[in-house]
Amino acid sequence: MNSLLQDTIEKAFREQKLLETTFHNLEEFLSLKDLSAVERESLNELVQNQNWEELNERFYKRLSFGTGGIRGRTMGRVITKAERGSASLDGPPQYPAIGFNCMNDRNVRSAALGFARYLQRVFPGEALKIVISHDSRHFSRYFSELCGHTLEKTKVKAFLFPSQRSTPQLSFTVRWLKAHGGIMITASHNPPYDNGFKAYFKDGCQLIEPHASEVIKEVEAIESRADYLLQDGEGSPIILGPEADSAYIDAVETIILEPQALSTAQEKLKIVYSPLHGTGIEIIPKLLDRHGIRYCLVPSQIIPDGNFPTVKSPNPEDPAALSLAINLALEQKADIVIATDPDGDRMGAAVKNKQGEFDLLTGNQIFSLFAYYRTSRLFEQGILNAQNAHRAVLIKSLVTTDLIKKIAEHYHVQCVETLTGFKYIGAKLLKYELQSGLEDYDNHPFNERRAVQLQKGKYFICGGEESYGTSCGDYVRDKDANSATLELVEVAGWAARHSMTLLDYLDSIYTTFGYFAEKLGTMTFEGPEGSNLIVQILKSYRENPPGEFLGNKRVGFDDFGLADHYDIEGDLIPKEIMLRFIFENNNKLIIRGSGTEPKIKFYLSTHSPIENGLEKTKDNATHFLNRWWEIIQQDVKRRINR
Repeated sequence: MNSLLQDTIEKAFREQKLLETTFHNLEEFLSLKDLSAVERESLNELVQNQNWEELNERFYKRLSFGTGGIRGRTMGRVITKAERGSASLDGPPQYPAIGFNCMNDRNVRSAALGFARYLQRVFPGEALKIVISHDSRHFSRYFSELCGHTLEKTKVKAFLFPSQRSTPQLSFTVRWLKAHGGIMITASHNPPYDNGFKAYFKDGCQLIEPHASEVIKEVEAIESRADYLLQDGEGSPIILGPEADSAYIDAVETIILEPQALSTAQEKLKIVYSPLHGTGIEIIPKLLDRHGIRYCLVPSQIIPDGNFPTVKSPNPEDPAALSLAINLALEQKADIVIATDPDGDRMGAAVKNKQGEFDLLTGNQIFSLFAYYRTSRLFEQGILNAQNAHRAVLIKSLVTTDLIKKIAEHYHVQCVETLTGFKYIGAKLLKYELQSGLEDYDNHPFNERRAVQLQKGKYFICGGEESYGTSCGDYVRDKDANSATLELVEVAGWAARHSMTLLDYLDSIYTTFGYFAEKLGTMTFEGPEGSNLIVQILKSYRENPPGEFLGNKRVGFDDFGLADHYDIEGDLIPKEIMLRFIFENNNKLIIRGSGTEPKIKFYLSTHSPIENGLEKTKDNATHFLNRWWEIIQQDVKRRINR
């Protein structure tokens, strides 16, 4: 170890410029015997330039699994000369950021090895197969190939797509190939400097407990041992052919309930679609073409680009992300705008209103349209009836609109609520698969699987989250923006057959069940200090829950991190720091920390009977939620400053 470097680091720690965790992690980092030239040179540069804040960001903790696996920066706020390498100054660096808290070779390799070692333990003696996919982010292809070659060294057969493919296609392909696991390199809609590693089990679902904790143990055992890489496995990853895309598209099309609705969409609707520089361009145009849907692509957003140069955020939840698509829709006189996030698991949409302008649909509204349409159609077709309705299920996260529960109650189907994270919905689908008793489940035709589930198990109508993620079929065990696009077009086609737009159809649902309104408020706290603030805020609300807001008294409080909670099926809900407050007059607040970003999230919701007209009810609810959010932000500031 360079003694001058060590002395400088120790001095910075004594002067409290480095956090204690940063200091100890730097000591461990410097003791590693396999440091690369980029790692050594970058650390020297950051220390010599006294970039203490940057070092704290990179070393104050290790990356850990959240609701979306591992995520972190691939590019530091300060990019060193060694990291920049031969890359131009106007693009990404040649090498990812060094550090225990960054997505880089060391952490990706450790994650892949830890995952492989866990699978070897769970499936002893089997010839393991792992499927790998990636999105369009910086270093995504590089990390995918790194994972592939790392796995091959451990005698695990790796399968890679020829280019970017979506998260749901990865989930499907794990099942299609009967692989033991999958790896998705993505950070979803995070900023361009981020990337991530998501691990999937053999059922095509993201890791849940106890798998996640066991993988973490394996990763931690590997991180300080370079000799795990010195194994004698040889070979190259297998590159998947076009049959993988075809199989996935065929599976997506099993969600179709009313082919005539797609015929109407073909005749009456025009779509504008944007993949927001991501994976959606690989599948969605093929789906639309197969059904003769008229559509336009946003030219500047169809090219995969990890900079996401045309948007502030490649997030279909963000209205600004759809602005170019909406402008094109106005020009082309289109009816619907659809956009998907970079890894193709979330879909946003906007619909032309009576004034010729475009109204954005929220994630809650999209899921409500799907849930009502699919449930009502299944009853209309006689597939669901009074005798088997109790075996049909809608699944939503606890923070998603309660309109789904009202729809379920109306049709006497079950509504199961889970924690945030589609992996919990995927876990339910595995449970229902096992209940069916069918061996080699995926090889049975879809209609046969549904018939068996309605006889002795549970049939999945659809599932979703407020964050624009839905699934309408159990062929995939993650949210699927590709199938959501097809589903939205089908629902729009059915509405058009009945002289309605999607907005009209949504209003008819509100007229039946009352108006449900939701608002998501977020507060961002970055870095080590931010992490501590998030903990402090959650602790404050847990210990001192608000007694009232805007004159509405609290009538209920649930702490999902301490008390046991069971879902409607009697299954224990895993512990998570999430606080739910119930107030008078159908008002609810849920607070939780994000599992993938340095944010704390506040989910506000209200349910109002329609009095004095629907539009007036909508305006009142919007005003109420906006005022409530203002008060919550003021309350958070007071709690921080106590």
